[in-house]
Amino acid sequence: MAEKIRSTSRGLDTPKETRKRFLNRPRPNPDRFGSATENFARFMGTPQFLLYMTVFCILWLCWNAFGPENLRFDSAALGFTALTLMLSLQASYAAHLLLLAQNRQDDRDRVSLRQDRQRAERNLSDTEYLTREIAELRIAIREVATRDYVRSELRSVLEELLETTDGQELTLQKRKTRKTSENTVALPKIQPAGRKPFR
Repeated sequence: MAEKIRSTSRGLDTPKETRKRFLNRPRPNPDRFGSATENFARFMGTPQFLLYMTVFCILWLCWNAFGPENLRFDSAALGFTALTLMLSLQASYAAHLLLLAQNRQDDRDRVSLRQDRQRAERNLSDTEYLTREIAELRIAIREVATRDYVRSELRSVLEELLETTDGQELTLQKRKTRKTSENTVALPKIQPAGRKPFR
């Protein structure tokens, strides 16, 4: 019995079934409708629309004031009631169309502001990363030998090498002179044949 109650009862987590209707609800495409309202709102803000409305109202008034009486459709005695109603209807629809266009513009501005904010945050994070990297490079460069330091070290090493080579050359020259002097003393003097020794 409890199982039957559970199966028939529905919890709050299960959605309701949609009721079937005799007529389908009209669902226009919001993007297409919004773009049409924006185009009409832009057209209403142009001088062409004002010129067309002015010409239309003048023709309406002239026809109903000076035209044949049997063909007039708006009485001038009643103050052109049909024209007044038509202009008020047009103004009421125009107000709503302008509001729709303004709402779409606000949505676009909101999206662009969000994108600008995200772009600014990305730029800020990139600049912070670059500043950290530059600071680390500066710290690392302090420990790296510079060109002047390497030149001075090479110059000092070269001077030491020259000093040691000069000393070695001097010692070698002294040794050579000693050897040559010992060799000349030790060698006997040979007289050429046929000559008497000089006393």
